Amino acid sequence: MSIEDCRKDFPILGRSFHGRPLVYLDSAATSQKPLKVIEAEAEYYRSLNANVHRGVYALSEEATAGYEAARERAARFVGAKDPEEIVFVRGTTEGINLLSTSLGRGNLHRGDRVVSTEMEHHSNIVPWQLLQQDKGTELDYIGLTDDGQLVPGDIEQKIVRGVKVTTFTHVSNVLGTLNPVRELADRARDVGSLSILDAAQSAPHLKLDVERLGVDFLVFSGHKVFGPTGIGVVWGRKELLKDMAPYMGGGEMILEVEKERATYKDPPYRFEAGTPNIAGAITLAAALDYLEHLGWEEVTAHDQALVADAWKRLSDAFGPKIRLFGPAPEKGHHGVVSFALKGVHPHDMASLLDHEGIAVRGGHHCAQLIMRRYGVPALTRASYAIYNTSNDTARLADALGKVEAFFRGST
Repeated sequence: MSIEDCRKDFPILGRSFHGRPLVYLDSAATSQKPLKVIEAEAEYYRSLNANVHRGVYALSEEATAGYEAARERAARFVGAKDPEEIVFVRGTTEGINLLSTSLGRGNLHRGDRVVSTEMEHHSNIVPWQLLQQDKGTELDYIGLTDDGQLVPGDIEQKIVRGVKVTTFTHVSNVLGTLNPVRELADRARDVGSLSILDAAQSAPHLKLDVERLGVDFLVFSGHKVFGPTGIGVVWGRKELLKDMAPYMGGGEMILEVEKERATYKDPPYRFEAGTPNIAGAITLAAALDYLEHLGWEEVTAHDQALVADAWKRLSDAFGPKIRLFGPAPEKGHHGVVSFALKGVHPHDMASLLDHEGIAVRGGHHCAQLIMRRYGVPALTRASYAIYNTSNDTARLADALGKVEAFFRGST
């Protein structure tokens, strides 16, 4: 994989801001899109646009074939054997809401316990809080160590009999922590709990294989794997999906509707009420083709090299003035480097870095439990993708030096 050739695939990287070439370090929020993906969406609307599953005319049949081919592509991406285990949603947030709502309607009851972790994105916390309010379920959390890993003893102490759902992230969007998925999934299964994996942050960096990971459900977002916004994937074991209630009601998810009742289609269509994001699914397939064509070993190695370089470069440049969050790179750290620079609020940091042409994220990153755990109101986050280089980190470090000098001078 030639990074320079890869960068040429992303037209937005040719832009400049405030007179400086763009350094895009916010891929954990959303990735940029290669030209092949942009063209795939345009081509759908140019020559394939029709509603799926309902039309008996040729154009609708072509659109349906493309949509179902995208389902097969998504299944291959996560290592699923059956495309009917793939449900298209708007993204990870909707995917987790689908699971919490559907499981809550038919599988979970008052007093049943759900276990999450303190490193979760709000999308893997708030839906379970809503379920707690609606159904009287209980919610507990696995804690974090000082270096951003799960407290080992909590896995055994919290995932016990009576826990019905264990839900956790693969890679933290703030700490970069790579969680022990198989250990968590096996523990959950041993105590009779379902396991749900939020793979939104791991999908761009690590090869996914649901059989190897051992989980019961997996969710990821298209826009983080170089695909369009508004499309995501829920994978679930077929026997579990068949036993779940619908998430939304409407067209396409029914077999028959009477005045008093309705019967529903089998999964995945039971969970895809209404006209789906056909263009998004077909374009997502193009994005997955692009990503996997690069080669997983190269993609993962590139990510690891960028994180290790950023960790060392920032540590060497700022010493005790900077606090880096999450495990050291050699302990398993992917995609993001979150930090606090003494005397500079992350919002000010992000604004000033923008004037250097550098896009980073400043805030709580939809992970306020992490902020509270480490006693900070917010963090600055640089997040990497396949189109980033060590030169991007060099520019970041140089700009941070200017910011630090500015605030030091102002005080």
